[in-house]
Amino acid sequence: MKKLKLFGVAAALIAATGCHESAKEESMSNISQETVQKTITAILEQKTGADPVLVEKGVAQAAALWQAEDGSEKEFADFALANYASGPEDRKILFDKLSNALEILYGTSNQVSVRLQSPLHLAGSELTEIDYILGAFNPYSHLSDDLFANKTAFITILNFPFYTLEEKNRLGKDWNRLEWAYARMGDQFTTRVPARINARYAKALSDCENYIASYNIMMGRLLTEDGRRLFPEDMRLLSHWNLRDELKSNYADIPDAREKQEMIYQVMLRIIDQSIPADVVDNPEYDWAPYSNKTYRNGQEISLKPEGAARYAHILEVFQVEREIDRYSPQLPTGIARNFEKGMEVSAQDIEKLFTRLLSSEQVGHVAGLIRKRLGRELRPYDIWYDGFKSRSAMPEDELTAMTQKKYPDTDAFAADMPRMLRDLGFPKDEARYIADRIVVENARGSGHAWGAQGRWEPARLRTRIGRKGMDYKGYNIAVHEFGHNVEQTLDLYDIDYYMLSGVPNTAFTEALAFIFQKRDLQLLGFDQKIDDNTTLDIFWGAYEIMGVALVDMRTWQWLYENPQATAEQLRDAVIGIAKEVWNQYYEPVLGTHDSPLLAVYSHMINAPMYLPNYPFGHIIEYQLESHLAQAESKAEFASELRRIYTLGRLTPQIWMQQAVGSEVSVEPLLQAVEEIL
Repeated sequence: MKKLKLFGVAAALIAATGCHESAKEESMSNISQETVQKTITAILEQKTGADPVLVEKGVAQAAALWQAEDGSEKEFADFALANYASGPEDRKILFDKLSNALEILYGTSNQVSVRLQSPLHLAGSELTEIDYILGAFNPYSHLSDDLFANKTAFITILNFPFYTLEEKNRLGKDWNRLEWAYARMGDQFTTRVPARINARYAKALSDCENYIASYNIMMGRLLTEDGRRLFPEDMRLLSHWNLRDELKSNYADIPDAREKQEMIYQVMLRIIDQSIPADVVDNPEYDWAPYSNKTYRNGQEISLKPEGAARYAHILEVFQVEREIDRYSPQLPTGIARNFEKGMEVSAQDIEKLFTRLLSSEQVGHVAGLIRKRLGRELRPYDIWYDGFKSRSAMPEDELTAMTQKKYPDTDAFAADMPRMLRDLGFPKDEARYIADRIVVENARGSGHAWGAQGRWEPARLRTRIGRKGMDYKGYNIAVHEFGHNVEQTLDLYDIDYYMLSGVPNTAFTEALAFIFQKRDLQLLGFDQKIDDNTTLDIFWGAYEIMGVALVDMRTWQWLYENPQATAEQLRDAVIGIAKEVWNQYYEPVLGTHDSPLLAVYSHMINAPMYLPNYPFGHIIEYQLESHLAQAESKAEFASELRRIYTLGRLTPQIWMQQAVGSEVSVEPLLQAVEEIL
């Protein structure tokens, strides 16, 4: 599950905002190039020892965002001269004051979002309209606008200019920790998006999250064509996560396993093409036969309307807001560029090159052949989720669930056990308690997520779904994944040397640590769980699965920018077509079934735009980290090295990997390992 983005806060924390209704006025600078050059010259003459490169960058970038409302050209020149730090000591003092202020602002805005959105995210009473309204409300939506108005943003830009991704990767190899922190300060104010657009973006994301959080399939109400029920009456599974996990659990030797998998696959197809009857979602009043798409109430067949294109209307709304933001982002003029060049700090082209290298490798066919042999049948599309490389797949899930329900009847029990889990991974007793004390466990309304702190006085939050009988195994497995996120969120915030370096290069890196924890879930239950060749094959097959899904997400956004006037119905048809194309190229040769749209089922496409590439990128990083950590000679050394790596902070991905494991991000080590195994 993803590390939760901060709805309504993300834009305010990253992009500066304006306040007027006229987009033309908001996006135009009133500073001439002549004034820029004169200002640079004046600063260099009066501030002895100032770095000419930094002065030029800072003045030019501040001028590009200065508008008539901020003052005249003379006022700009006077302001820049007066507020440019005189030397290294003054610059460091300014940096410390800005860092402290931003931590206060970011941390408190995060706390407001946590509290306002709690009814939406946590188990509780039935939601009402006011919950959705307040969950989408962001009192900090004008934060960056205010920081421009009081000139804080301009002082920051002048003294800590922005470096492009290319510059960071080239120059950053020789930067010390403070220089990296200065560069990250320069990332704070790079655009000036109007607050009204930020508010609309927050609402669009909140609407997407609410749609997905309540998209439950009542499994006990599903019927075979001959009227049988395959699933427990009270089973309620969130799409797509719980549906996928239920499908994976049926690789064990249990009754009706294959038939259950086929039915889940059929449900997924109905969700993708939106032929699913809208009223059967999260509603126990109807029986539904997904193959024929017939619905029944009290044993009588009735007609219900399909969803149509509701799923895709949410994607379209987010896209339309991104298009508005484009107008205020001249350096990164599309949502795609902002997501990859600024968000992931890896270009979309480089990401796709990494993914297609693995997808088209001969190792895919070899691993698929091994799976075919193990299953004793021809492969089906849903075998992208084959779970046989995990030791738990041979164990009945109901036995594991009985164990986890007894061990974790509620969130307090899971929280109380976190220090012990960390000790089992090798963390010293005091450090295990230190980390666990900074994580709060809460009962989720959806499948769960991790929400990190932004200030070094608040906890990270682990949201997990726990039923009346306690935590089932699926929930436990997800909770361990989220626990990995929380450990990262705690280490690289509380133990970081500079606040501006808190975090990781991008969300793929926190996913990598979450995967490392998740793969040790049985070890944390007391089983003898080894990280062996099966682990490598599992990482490889997981990467193969999610890379195709990520390509569908990426190409969907490419299509949107090529077809900006598309309707939700046209987008639906386009996504299905894209999913089929990716399937036919990279999956049909080994899994069969021409034109399967299965890769379009992921809920992340709706509630986390362009987030999906982080998962396969995370798998690649995960393998390189696992290979590195495997060299640890003890659990204590494993934990110590893990802590060192995750306190490197927010460097760029390639430099972080170089310092973490000694090599850049690459699929070649994973491909080589799979080749040697097979």
